[in-house]
Amino acid sequence: MVASHFCENRAVTLKISIDPAAGTAPYEQLRTQIAGQARSGRLPVGYKLPTVRGLAEELGLAANTVAKAYRALESDGVIETRGRNGTFVAAAGDAAEREAAAAAQAYAERAVRLGLGRDAARAAVEEALRAAYAR
Repeated sequence: MVASHFCENRAVTLKISIDPAAGTAPYEQLRTQIAGQARSGRLPVGYKLPTVRGLAEELGLAANTVAKAYRALESDGVIETRGRNGTFVAAAGDAAEREAAAAAQAYAERAVRLGLGRDAARAAVEEALRAAYAR
């Protein structure tokens, strides 16, 4: 699906491709693609996303599938819903960086309480990142 929308006097295109044969659930494919486009700047802050029903119809998905993706994106700080005005790309980079910094701080404090040295704490983080990004 390719949908063209206008934002700040320039054409912005939301490009979403759902592969029903993929091992990843459609809502996760949608969430990942919108998050990636927002974080890369391809979808600028303030960009108005299609309605849940409209995007579901264009992609041939159930409205609940798109709603689930939008809820996850909102929870991650990537998008924000402004009631009847619609759903917009939020300042995701800032929110993501703040949340990651808070998680890192909490981990560091917990590692110290557990008596882990810096090398052991770093090794645990590297292993967790390796596993998460290998998915």
